[in-house]
Amino acid sequence: MDMDGASSVVLQALTQATSQDTAVLKPAEEQLRQWETQPGFYSVLLNIFNNHMLDVNVRWLAVLYFKNGIDRYWRRVAPHALSEEEKTSLRAGLITNFNEPVNQIATQIAVLIAKVARLDCPRQWPELIPILLESVKGQDGLQQHRALLTFYHVTKTLASKRLAQDRRLFQDLASGIYSFACSLWSHHTDCFLQQIYARDEAAALSSLERTLLSLKVLRKLTVHGFQEPQHNMEVMGFLNAVFERLKQFLECCRQVGPDSTCREKLEKTIILYTKVLLDFLEYHPCAFIPLIQRSLEFAVSYVFTPAGEGVTFERFIVQCMNLIKMIVKNDAYKPAKNIEDSKPESLEAHKIKTAFFTHPTLTEIGRRLVSHYFLLTEEELAMWEEDPESFAVEETGGDSWKYSLRPCTEVLFLDIFHNYSQTLTPVLLDMVQNLQGPTNVEEPVQLLMKDAVYNAVGLAAYELFDNVDFDQWFKNQLLGELQVSHHRYKLIRRRVIWLIGQWISVKFKSDLRPLLYEVILSLMQDPDLVVRIETATTLKLTVDDFEFRTEQFLPYLESIFGLLFQLLQQVTECDTKMQVLHVISCVIERVNIQIRPYVGCLVQYLPLLWKQSEEHNMLRCAILTTLIHLVQGLGAESKNLYPFLLPVIQLSTDVSQPPHVYLLEDGLELWLVTLENSPAITPELLRIFQNMPALLELSSENLRTCFQIVNAYLYLSATEFLQNYAESLCRSFCDLLKDITNEGQVQVLKVVEIALKVSPILGAHMFQPLLPAVFRGIVDGERYPVVMSTYLGIMGRVLLQNSSFFSSLLTQMASECSQKMDQLLGSVIEMWVDRMDNITQPERRKLSSLALLSLLPSDNSVIQDKFCGIINICVEALHDVMTEDPETGTFKDCMLMSHFEEPKLSDDEEPPTEQDKRKKLLALEDPVHSVSLQQFVYEKLKAQQAQMGDQSFGALMETVDTELVRQLQEFLQGL
Repeated sequence: MDMDGASSVVLQALTQATSQDTAVLKPAEEQLRQWETQPGFYSVLLNIFNNHMLDVNVRWLAVLYFKNGIDRYWRRVAPHALSEEEKTSLRAGLITNFNEPVNQIATQIAVLIAKVARLDCPRQWPELIPILLESVKGQDGLQQHRALLTFYHVTKTLASKRLAQDRRLFQDLASGIYSFACSLWSHHTDCFLQQIYARDEAAALSSLERTLLSLKVLRKLTVHGFQEPQHNMEVMGFLNAVFERLKQFLECCRQVGPDSTCREKLEKTIILYTKVLLDFLEYHPCAFIPLIQRSLEFAVSYVFTPAGEGVTFERFIVQCMNLIKMIVKNDAYKPAKNIEDSKPESLEAHKIKTAFFTHPTLTEIGRRLVSHYFLLTEEELAMWEEDPESFAVEETGGDSWKYSLRPCTEVLFLDIFHNYSQTLTPVLLDMVQNLQGPTNVEEPVQLLMKDAVYNAVGLAAYELFDNVDFDQWFKNQLLGELQVSHHRYKLIRRRVIWLIGQWISVKFKSDLRPLLYEVILSLMQDPDLVVRIETATTLKLTVDDFEFRTEQFLPYLESIFGLLFQLLQQVTECDTKMQVLHVISCVIERVNIQIRPYVGCLVQYLPLLWKQSEEHNMLRCAILTTLIHLVQGLGAESKNLYPFLLPVIQLSTDVSQPPHVYLLEDGLELWLVTLENSPAITPELLRIFQNMPALLELSSENLRTCFQIVNAYLYLSATEFLQNYAESLCRSFCDLLKDITNEGQVQVLKVVEIALKVSPILGAHMFQPLLPAVFRGIVDGERYPVVMSTYLGIMGRVLLQNSSFFSSLLTQMASECSQKMDQLLGSVIEMWVDRMDNITQPERRKLSSLALLSLLPSDNSVIQDKFCGIINICVEALHDVMTEDPETGTFKDCMLMSHFEEPKLSDDEEPPTEQDKRKKLLALEDPVHSVSLQQFVYEKLKAQQAQMGDQSFGALMETVDTELVRQLQEFLQGL
């Protein structure tokens, strides 16, 4: 690219690319894309974004194109890689001056330089760090800031490299510049403190920005730059200085007040100081041991004593709590069960912790956590009144304990309680004792305190198992609390029903369940929405519990289910609807068919909710889950849902529709249960299968469910299904088998096996293209046992139930292999006998013996030559399937099924699906379950004897091991 002529055309293209008019924008973007691989393009971009006279948007875009180009073309091995000459020129151009006036562009340039540094520093770019350090020392304010900004991004990027060689290089860098970084941080910090106390806020803000950047650099160097930082005096000196600086900066917060221009950046810096400690503790727990005492004293002082009043803020309190939590919970600080096996560092850390966490300290922490931090705030109470749904479902999951005060407080409480339960249990029980009996509704502070204490008892349920008789407390105290109907007492009603939910799986007598259902029924009609939502959640925990008994719940089912449905209609937030739907799903799942009389309203409402939730895919997932349990509960009656159900399945499993990303897994599950519970095929149900080829092509983790769906169609209506879809399915399977694991191969082959089982003639015809590979696999002696077992299962079906097709397949394979048919048949029988041990399922073992016996009677010399092996397989199978009648001493085939019986079920057992019934009826016609192996062996041997004559047959039997003959005769006694 000619540099002189190129600058103007690239500048013009960049200018057009910032246009709002797509007619101008698109061609410009395309032109820039074409230039990306042209030599000299990035040199032009460098000149453009370094020219401060040009439009900011154009310069911004030039930086972005340059930055993206580093990812694509900077590495030497990349296609269209930049030449070494151009890269040398670009590196030099990037660090000629640090005077970018626009903050956002300066940050992007710093990131860009860091990306190059990641690839080239220090080997190809040894001058980068010295130039940055020199520029940071400069007197020019802007240049100093921009160089420091770049220094930070370079340090951050180099610290993130994880290969051993890269880490050694970073450690070399750290040891070389650590002293300078410390003095830089110290200098800017002192400047800031002097300026803030002199009330020069403008200068202070500038110094604070530099303090923050230099501290960010030090954080990366300290945490990632030293293998054994405890042996470096400068590192440990810096970490100890952090505590003093934190105190100074917290005092600055008091000094400047909440409205100061410095306040936001001041708080950011304080948080960064705590991050230094937390990161160092995470990466170097042993090196942190000398800092444990100081960290605990500092954090506990600011969070649990008056020292923090007026200076602390929420995020800082959270960080301090995380520091305490990480020290308390750290495995490196716990001695081994056998003290002699403990590391000296662990013992030392444990000793420091034990000395710090005295009885008075723990008591104060425990009491203050509950009585101060557990109290609902004015903001939370206002939210309860103004937006009860958001209050009820406020997110507290995942990693939120690290960042949000309430969940962080609760996690800290749990960790401290778990580690020091002997000390804290009496403290908590004492707080409970002081709150016995109903609380006066005119004393809001007492109500809040009771809410907090009950919260603590709920969180610590597992720890308090031996110390609280919850059943008695429930009957004597909590039931009475739930009957106080005053508006202000809703705090306690909501907390008590939550508390019961926490204890339900810990300690709650089964015979108290009906009393609890009465309570739930009452609270589901509470005037307060939050109480109703909390009650629904406790209901879910109750029915989900191991001790749940359907018969206890049935008297309340109709009323509670109706109230749940009312709640679902009443709530408006997506999250709340999901929460209530999960409860409904759980109830339906547990009571199963007992739900049928009560779901009419829900069935009518779900289509409306589905339509309303078009923009809310997670709510649609919850609806799908509900539908899954609903179909299972309704069984064959679910066919009445098809007008709504089938379009839902169609949309959820159509990979051309964007929502499938969210809905596919649940949609496939719904599709499967719909088929399993369908009484008969319908054209609409059959039509949905058009979605399947694209799903099989995806080869995703949902492949197993896809195969189950195919199998369900085969059981439901093999003829119609195979006639419509076998051809496309066969194509999909052929593609899949080219690149699939052994387990996946087995799944594909099982589908073919089931097709042959439900429709031997049509199945063999439709899946004919797959059968030669099965045949070859048997002859070649497939090494993977499960695949070989499935091959033999398929061939057994063909041989036994479609012998003419087997003959034509044998002819085809003999032609392809240039072998005689008899020779090939002999190879198949020989391998079958040899690999019989690969078959573990008794059904398949019996099938193999029936299939090979079906070759008899025969005058074929090859079959007679393999007679001994066939008899061997038959005797093995007889051992598998024959059971002795102890009264008569005779044997009978235990796999025979003569008629279909509806199973007798207890209340907690799930009834058979329609598919279960179809499988049973199919089994009645299956030779494996309808033909007596004993009788079949006898008849085939008799027929062989009749064909050969007694003398020749006797000679044939003499080829069989005498012990096998004896066992065979024993099985055939009485026939």
